[in-house]
Amino acid sequence: KARSASVFLPSMQTPGNKRSPCPSFRLREVASMYFTMIMVFLVILVVALQGTAPRENYFPYKVPLDPQSFLELSWNVSYPEQVVHFQLLVKEPKFGLLFGMSDRGEFENADLAVLWSDGHSSYFGDAWSDEKGQLHMDSQQDYQLLKAHRTPEGLYLVFKRAFSTCDPKDYLIEDGTVHLIYGILEKPVRSLQAINISAIHKGLQRVQLLKPNISTPELPRDMKTMEIRAPDVVIPSQETTYWCYMVELPDSFPRHHIVMYEPVITTGNEAIVHHMEVFQCAAEFDSFPHYNGPCDSKMKPDRLNFCRHVLAAWAMGAQAFYYPEEAGLAFGGLGSSKYLRLEIHYHNPLVFKGRHDSSGIRLYYTATLRRYDAGIMELGLVYTPVMAIPPGEAGFLLNGYCTDKCTQLALPPAGIHIFASQLHTHLTGRKVVTILSREGREREVVNADNHYSPHFQEIRMLKKVVSVFPGDVLITTCMYNTEDRNQATVGGFSITDEMCVNYVHYYPQTQLELCKSAVDSGYLHRYFNLVNRFNDEEICMCPQASVTQQFSSVPWNAFNRDVLKSLYDFAPISMHCNKSSAVRFPGEWEKQPLPRITRVLPESAPSCQPALGPPPAPPALVNLGRVKAE
Repeated sequence: KARSASVFLPSMQTPGNKRSPCPSFRLREVASMYFTMIMVFLVILVVALQGTAPRENYFPYKVPLDPQSFLELSWNVSYPEQVVHFQLLVKEPKFGLLFGMSDRGEFENADLAVLWSDGHSSYFGDAWSDEKGQLHMDSQQDYQLLKAHRTPEGLYLVFKRAFSTCDPKDYLIEDGTVHLIYGILEKPVRSLQAINISAIHKGLQRVQLLKPNISTPELPRDMKTMEIRAPDVVIPSQETTYWCYMVELPDSFPRHHIVMYEPVITTGNEAIVHHMEVFQCAAEFDSFPHYNGPCDSKMKPDRLNFCRHVLAAWAMGAQAFYYPEEAGLAFGGLGSSKYLRLEIHYHNPLVFKGRHDSSGIRLYYTATLRRYDAGIMELGLVYTPVMAIPPGEAGFLLNGYCTDKCTQLALPPAGIHIFASQLHTHLTGRKVVTILSREGREREVVNADNHYSPHFQEIRMLKKVVSVFPGDVLITTCMYNTEDRNQATVGGFSITDEMCVNYVHYYPQTQLELCKSAVDSGYLHRYFNLVNRFNDEEICMCPQASVTQQFSSVPWNAFNRDVLKSLYDFAPISMHCNKSSAVRFPGEWEKQPLPRITRVLPESAPSCQPALGPPPAPPALVNLGRVKAE
């Protein structure tokens, strides 16, 4: 309980040295103002301590769950309460639905909120599925239904869920990608256990649930817009298409700063346009051919592969991207190519035919240049086959280093400030993290995604700006799963090869554009010699054999796997401390020792409070009006 405050005022004395029986009217006014100010201060203090919890009926983030947009999810995030509020719109309600989360989007070992009807009554409950996909009612009901009502639009369900609970059957909601799953019940069911997951229409959607709580910066008055959009494309009638379209800026387009960008989605295609990127082409080429077609077509000119400098990236569920008030991304002017490439990923699982699309990205830019140019730096592994993942691996780790030697040489004394990040691997990537170390000690996580998907890549604002100073080390670690492959997966540019990259967005821009590593090729050659000596099978060591060919001939027994892991963990590295011209900074960069880390960050334990008292009796009866069987 709050204690009452005692306020002492100076005593007032009348002539004759006698005390006045009560303060004067003026003093009472002063006292009243004093108490008023105290109360105002206390109110402001309480609000500041509580943080800004969003209203339960305010849902700023929205994404369609299914390709036909019959299910539409909206949500908000309360960091003070550590809770996500969900609003699910079911446009054509039938006999219920399943909504939940799982590690990779599977319906086995999933955490679910289930609404079902037996044809007469409707029920809502927190459930989980076992390794066979059988549903069970959870003894601890952590999906809490707040409201259910029908409107002309459809059925609205509003419910909430804490980030972390003490229930081992619950999914931990954390930073990074979340695989949302859904299922639609077409017929009444007599109980939760009677739901047959294999027989229902179901799917998944990937989102970043825990959006950063960042205030929107003020935009300049002279801001202009430019739309980079597809020219009325007929979306191919296949599940996956990457579409490329070349755009040319006006001649003599002067230098500007991009301060914001946002998606422009053709109405009706919100569930098909999966993600989009705008790339600027390399300035060393005077011209680029015009192209409008699939990115993997043999008709695509090879020169378009030199359009790889990211200007903007958006993925489904993302909102507008803002640069910090003090920085902007430069484009136009001398030394900048006027050619841009738009790339759109269409996800068309229902194989719609004849669907037209003119989606793209709207850039907001200004001629009034901000204090700093923003830069983009590549961290991680060099695109080279010397970094490989054996087949049949459930979680193989590779590390890419940006060493203290490189940052000491290339970064300004005041350092740089990372405000956004885009993680990137190819098809076998499962987890990515970049950690900042200083003086041999891990200091903080720059960005991490424990449920990373190569099918969901976006530039994400960081919750906290990370400052990097000369002498700091940045280590990017990627985890891969190659259980479905029977040959080694090597590093490279092909979609079947692998990458491990973190594109960090920072300011002020420096000459350092790439800070990456790879194992020393001489030590890898020793590995192949060792494998050849200790195995009966012959490994081709002939000079004309490529690294990829040598990896493909390795017999992947336990010994060869363990030795390769040890090689990557201890062997010297080749450092690529590169300028934007692709030339390394002066210095010796071969056979560099691995950074020495003496103290690692402790693993963050989820904070949750055990449920007090008996759990609520599941399931909850929900009044949705009459539900008729078809």
